[in-house]
Amino acid sequence: MRLRKHNAAHFEDSTGIDLAPMLDFVLNLLIFFIITAVFLKEFGITVSRPNSSNVEKKESTSIIINIGSDGQIIVDHKIIDQRSVRANIERLHAEKPEDPVVVVSDQGAATGILVDVIDQVRQGGVEAVSIAASKS
Repeated sequence: MRLRKHNAAHFEDSTGIDLAPMLDFVLNLLIFFIITAVFLKEFGITVSRPNSSNVEKKESTSIIINIGSDGQIIVDHKIIDQRSVRANIERLHAEKPEDPVVVVSDQGAATGILVDVIDQVRQGGVEAVSIAASKS
């Protein structure tokens, strides 16, 4: 009888799950992610759009590009495709090389379209690009 009691007590002790290797593994993962997170840098630009209440009227000596809330782009009173902004700006800039370009964006317009239009204007040879808000 003594033998059975001793074996039963030994059996109960050995059935427990050893959590030490799992805790070591989790701790190593935590240290790895903390160290690698320090080296991550996010790149991007911050664009602060002006409020439409602060809009000032500029003289019509600028080349104006309007971006509507639905993504519609208007240059020189014509609705154009997003891919043809550069060609239109090159043509208008050749006619009036001293005029800056003003991109008037509606508050509901997508920021991606605004950034793409500004990139195409700069590729068209214009360095003086301003951003304005519309009164919609």
